[in-house]
Amino acid sequence: MKHMIFLLVTFKIIKKKLTKLRESMGFQTTHNTKRISQPILKAKEEASDSHEPRGLNLTHHTLTNTNFIPYDSWLVRHPSALSSFDRLMKAATGKRIVVFLDYDGTLSPIVNDPDRAFMSDEMRTAVREVATYFPTAIISGRSREKVKDFVKLNNLYYAGSHGMDIMAPSMPIRSSDGKQLDTILDTNGNEVPFQPAKKFLPAIQEILRRLENVIKDIEGAKIEDNGFCISVHFRQVHEKDYNVLEEKVKSVLGKNPLFCVTEGKKVMEIRPSIEWNKGNAVEYFLDTLGLSSSNNILPVYIGDDKTDEDAFKVIQTRGQGYPIIVSSIPRETSALYSLHDPSEVLIFLSRLAKWKKASCSRRPLKIGN
Repeated sequence: MKHMIFLLVTFKIIKKKLTKLRESMGFQTTHNTKRISQPILKAKEEASDSHEPRGLNLTHHTLTNTNFIPYDSWLVRHPSALSSFDRLMKAATGKRIVVFLDYDGTLSPIVNDPDRAFMSDEMRTAVREVATYFPTAIISGRSREKVKDFVKLNNLYYAGSHGMDIMAPSMPIRSSDGKQLDTILDTNGNEVPFQPAKKFLPAIQEILRRLENVIKDIEGAKIEDNGFCISVHFRQVHEKDYNVLEEKVKSVLGKNPLFCVTEGKKVMEIRPSIEWNKGNAVEYFLDTLGLSSSNNILPVYIGDDKTDEDAFKVIQTRGQGYPIIVSSIPRETSALYSLHDPSEVLIFLSRLAKWKKASCSRRPLKIGN
């Protein structure tokens, strides 16, 4: 009997220590599903900085619970793109690589002030080198102009507002459904960006104006105009004001079916309810580059955001390509490979450029007759 009691006490102690360990690693200690009526803003920042949508009629994604999957076990399903690099490049031999990159949390760290999400000079050099050898596009939730100001490179393409504002190559294109789409030029002959949500701009500006008015007294709340979507950052909002901020955002949107709200890393994003996302942006870029129907095209997409999942799925559907998630915790994802953080993204991009440079130098010279 004493032996049984000793085992029970030992089991409880071990269980308690495991629970604390999981919490310290950023895992939740319950499998209960959050109700829609719960506030989307959490009183304390989770270590995971979860993207999962909550409440406020958020756009939901079907996710498998990964709360209790150790990171090492998760890596078995989503192996490191660095550890797998040589194998990935061997499979890429003879194919044309096209690179797609998210910005925040991928090329730059997540920071408290979104206006200070600067990328390092080393990262800029790596991206420049990659764009020298491969068609490269940045697809960000930021406005196209803002992300270009951060990146400061002209040898790549940019898409802002989660792909709703695209500046692509200047050429006639054909969409994925076979319809011809001509490049639009203004009266000066300059290319006009592709903006599938352009008709929503007046309504977006009205929502922006009302939001600025109703949350101006909430300390720490920050509104970011990203062109075709609006970001409400709450990373620095006091705990006591979380629910107030949520209710004020609700009051502005009401039950407007033309817009939806999603939650990212300590940010709410308001965007038009149209069937266009980062996955569509990837398809659009491949179309404009004349690569959508080629069998030897290998897209590489690196991103950390829930919105990047649409791009991962597009690459999976194509049957070839490398969707790579940036995450330091186990997350359900359609990505095949993973990188731990922006520092590993830097290493991967640098190795990719060096691999291409080395492969070019190994090509035999063609001697004329």
